Amino acid sequence: MRGTKQLIYCAILISLALVLSYIERFIPLQMVVGLPGVKLGLANIVTLMALYFLGVKSAFTILVLRCFLGSFFGGGLSSLAFSLMGGVCALLVMTLMRKVKLFSVYGVSVLGAAAHNIGQIAVAMVFMKSVYVAGYLPYLLVVSIFTGLATGSVCAGVFRILAVSGQIPEEEAVPASGKK
Repeated sequence: MRGTKQLIYCAILISLALVLSYIERFIPLQMVVGLPGVKLGLANIVTLMALYFLGVKSAFTILVLRCFLGSFFGGGLSSLAFSLMGGVCALLVMTLMRKVKLFSVYGVSVLGAAAHNIGQIAVAMVFMKSVYVAGYLPYLLVVSIFTGLATGSVCAGVFRILAVSGQIPEEEAVPASGKK
C-alpha cells in the first residue's frame, strides 16, 4: 500500500506544480521588480514539499515530470532546458542544504532559488553563446532571496497546517533544521 500512496501523492503534487506554474504566468512580477524573466517560483514550493515529505527520489521524479509536461503544454524545447536545469540545480542544492542543521526550510528555499537562477543563467550562456549573460546573475541572486523566502514561507505554512490537521507530527510543522 505504501507504493500506491506514494504514487498518488506524486501525481497530486505534479498536478499542483503544473497549476502553480500556469498561474504564475499571470503574476506581473516584472512590473514590481523591473527585471525580465523574474518569477516567484511557485512550482518550487511543490519540489520543496516533496523533498521534505516524500524524499529525494520522489522530488526528482515530480520535478522532471513537471518540467516535461509544462514545456509540452506551453513552453517548448528552450523552456524545458531552462526549467529542467534550474530545477535540478535547485533540488541538488536543497537536498544538500537540508542536511545542514544550520538551515531551516527558509534557508533551504532561498539557496534553492539561488541555485535555480544559476542553472538558468548557465543554460542562457549556452543558448546565447555568450558569457556576458552572467552579468545578469547578481540581480537574480538578490531577487532569489525574496522569492526563496516567499516560497519557504508558503512551505512552512503548509507544514503547520499539516501538523494541525494531524497529518504530520507537530515537531515537523516548521523544520528547524535540515532533518526530516
